[in-house]
Amino acid sequence: MVNIATPLLPGIGNFDYTTIIFYIFFFLVMPILYIRMTYWQAIAKLETVSNSLAKMSDDAKKIVLKKISKNPDAKTKNEVNDFMEFFVIEPVSLDPYGIMGKIEHLVNLSEDRFKQFSEKVAPQLDAEQQANLVMGMSGAISLNQISKIVRHILELVKKTKNPQLAMIYQMQMPLIERIAKALLKGTEALSNGWPIGDAAGPMFAGYMIESAKTTEIEQDVLMAKRKIKGRNVFILKAKGPGGRLGKLGKAAEKIIKKEKIKKVITVDAAAKLEGERTGSVAQGVGVAIGGPGIDRNYIENLSTKLQIPIDTFVIKMGQEEAIMPIKREVMNAIPRVIELVEQDIASTQGNVLVIGVGNTGGVGNTKKAVIEAEAQANKILQMQKNKKDEEKEKKHDWSSWFGI
Repeated sequence: MVNIATPLLPGIGNFDYTTIIFYIFFFLVMPILYIRMTYWQAIAKLETVSNSLAKMSDDAKKIVLKKISKNPDAKTKNEVNDFMEFFVIEPVSLDPYGIMGKIEHLVNLSEDRFKQFSEKVAPQLDAEQQANLVMGMSGAISLNQISKIVRHILELVKKTKNPQLAMIYQMQMPLIERIAKALLKGTEALSNGWPIGDAAGPMFAGYMIESAKTTEIEQDVLMAKRKIKGRNVFILKAKGPGGRLGKLGKAAEKIIKKEKIKKVITVDAAAKLEGERTGSVAQGVGVAIGGPGIDRNYIENLSTKLQIPIDTFVIKMGQEEAIMPIKREVMNAIPRVIELVEQDIASTQGNVLVIGVGNTGGVGNTKKAVIEAEAQANKILQMQKNKKDEEKEKKHDWSSWFGI
């Protein structure tokens, strides 16, 4: 028999209000409070990141302005601020026929607008410096867009007061910050004509060209012809040392048709997976050219029609490393790629087309120029290391001051 005087739950039978309040707080108030605290924490994180990105965007603008003039006037500043809002609307793709022509047209219009802007605000710069300015502006615009998107997310979360939305975006902020920091460093490198990670392909091409005569066969694309392993080898790269990508697809199409090419070899930087080593080399088949696919389309269409094999070699690096000053591990991988490409050339019966793909900012067009670019890259890496060490030392001094 159950004793009715004995409470089924501790304190209930004796009307212990402390226990009742504890249960109410634990099961009802705590979940609500936890959700609100998580929301406030997410808002604080988004605020911090948004402010940090806004500062990075301003720093990128200052880098571009410094490239234009040491003391830019108000008019120049306004023109740069206005151009930061530049955008390109993607074409209609519901009917895919002819889509590549539309994309190419818009890309050409965009490039022309950038060139016109650089000539307008910095007519005193030469062609190579203006090419660097164009690339620097591209980086600054990308960073400005990221900053605006994060601010939009923050304001949207505040407006809706949605904790789930806040937590989802908060989890993405570390990756966004990584990309933004890389873009800021990339903007500085591109504006100043420093080689970036994506310059691995043009560096390789410069080594392959050696001291051979080059001719500009397409917009911003140089071609050199050499005998390698007894084969006629045609080497393509974007014209340096200004920051350019070049119309590699059109240039390759011309050479394939004219010179009866039997094999195409492309060399480019490629994004590595986390855990893979920066500077590792991989090989495969296909056209290793990034971007919207215009250049790939030219080469793939013609090589498919003529049944030309396409080999590719890539130097792996992180997504952020591709737009930051080039690392020693990437430069050290280039001799290995040259060795592999020469072996591939030796196994081919007939003429070979070799394409060094990537942004050629800071990289000249001969072996001598590439060696100079590598020396400059090493100086920049050392400068950045010294700066990082100084920042660590300052942080250590402040920490020791407070006994941390």
